[in-house]
Amino acid sequence: MLLPGLIYYATYKYGPMFGAIVAFKDYNLVQGLWGSDWANPWYKHFKYFYDSPYFTTVLANTLLISIYKLLWGMPPGIIFAVLLNEIRLLPFKRAVQTITYLPHFLSWVIVYGMLLIMMSETTGLINVWLKENFNFVIPFLTSTDWFRSILIGSELWKEFGWNAIIYLAAMTSVDPTLYEAARVDGAGRLRCIWHVTLPGIRNVIILLFIIKLGHILDAGFDQIYIMYNIQVYEVSDILDTYTFRTGLEQFNFSLASAVGLFKSVIGLVLVVGANRLAKRWEGGIW
Repeated sequence: MLLPGLIYYATYKYGPMFGAIVAFKDYNLVQGLWGSDWANPWYKHFKYFYDSPYFTTVLANTLLISIYKLLWGMPPGIIFAVLLNEIRLLPFKRAVQTITYLPHFLSWVIVYGMLLIMMSETTGLINVWLKENFNFVIPFLTSTDWFRSILIGSELWKEFGWNAIIYLAAMTSVDPTLYEAARVDGAGRLRCIWHVTLPGIRNVIILLFIIKLGHILDAGFDQIYIMYNIQVYEVSDILDTYTFRTGLEQFNFSLASAVGLFKSVIGLVLVVGANRLAKRWEGGIW
């Protein structure tokens, strides 16, 4: 039963790791992987990326956007799951849960189209209303002051319902007798949530936090690539968009591989460190 899964991971996850060798070569499509010369020095492409005038900007943007998504993304999912768990009217609970997780299945192209309809500086519904009533408009999608907030807000709207499903599933494993014992001791709903529900899903919260921490240098390529523009590069250009623009569009595969390897190493260090720290609270992945 495990064989199909093992074959999948060996083929599509572990096999491509061999391609990391491209980061240490002056890769040429014609010469191929083995025919291409080794980079001299071996850290040539890493140094090129580090010396790039965009290095500090793209790294800072990547970290900031990822941290914002982590800090603003996890708590709403937990809070919403707790609220749903307290609803006793099952039809209403199912309806709310279905409505809130449906945006997860929308592509970022569709979400951006919705944002344009609402927030476009010229034809957006919000700006049309502001123009008619207050005689000014807000450049939501082209302003460096607003763009990150739009990124985080759209991510939160799209994913918090889906994230809540994981926490709701974890809550079903909490022993009901713990709630009964808490009520016997005089605990109300808030006390039950604080002393029974949240401790009962603590390991799941820690697990998801560690997984998200390992992807902290991703920041969401699909969303940002679709939504950003030259006017907001200063606050939206991240490692993935920089790699795509300067590495893949210019056929500099060695640079793209070097940046990808850099991200993977940082992610590995963060996951291992967070896992060791989580063990102090009886959490952790391994």
